[in-house]
Amino acid sequence: MRRNLVGVLGGMGPEATILLQQRLLATVTARDDADHIPLLIDMNPQVPSRIAHLIEGTGTDPAPTLARMAQRLEAAGATALAMPCNTAHHYAPQIAAAVAIPLLNMVDLSVAHAAQSAPEGASIGMLASPAVQQTGVFDPALTRAGMTALWPEDTGPMLDAIRNIKAHGPTPEARQILQDTADVLAAKGAAVIFVACTEFSLLAPDLRVAVPVIDTVDVLARAIRDHSLMKSS
Repeated sequence: MRRNLVGVLGGMGPEATILLQQRLLATVTARDDADHIPLLIDMNPQVPSRIAHLIEGTGTDPAPTLARMAQRLEAAGATALAMPCNTAHHYAPQIAAAVAIPLLNMVDLSVAHAAQSAPEGASIGMLASPAVQQTGVFDPALTRAGMTALWPEDTGPMLDAIRNIKAHGPTPEARQILQDTADVLAAKGAAVIFVACTEFSLLAPDLRVAVPVIDTVDVLARAIRDHSLMKSS
């Protein structure tokens, strides 16, 4: 069976890209190697820092690098793109403008998934980089769905956890920050919790929260599977 080929803009960070592959693997019931989903991956850990550009205001704009990666993947035969980095979806318009193939937008897909079960007007608790909050990456999609983002009053610990994970992996300290923040958001009325940072996705299976948790990496993995198996026109 011929499969559509998704190109992954990866390296933001490297573990998150590997995690996406693992989550994608888990979406398939396979009897043999050939049953699994093919991918093209541009693993580029040298994409300029999104945090430096968006939060600190000192870094290089990542958009041109991301656009070139998208063009390379399209030239290599990708029929759609995926990007396992929530913050980098701030640059989704520049990526989409650089190619003629669709971007499987993790933000839009995750909000659409939440809207299937969350009531209109629901608050969505955000476990994400402060850059996602500052740039409003999720806000347009949430507004269209009649929902709003709910953030902790202090996002500093989440940024500390992200940096900790990038440097040392999923540490107990980062795990505790994530759990404490999720508990606060649930107590403040979040109907759903979004794990909307791919570093946090490494810890998502350990979360124990009283409300449903949606990991955006899982949503993206299913979208990649569905695109790959979709019949070409």
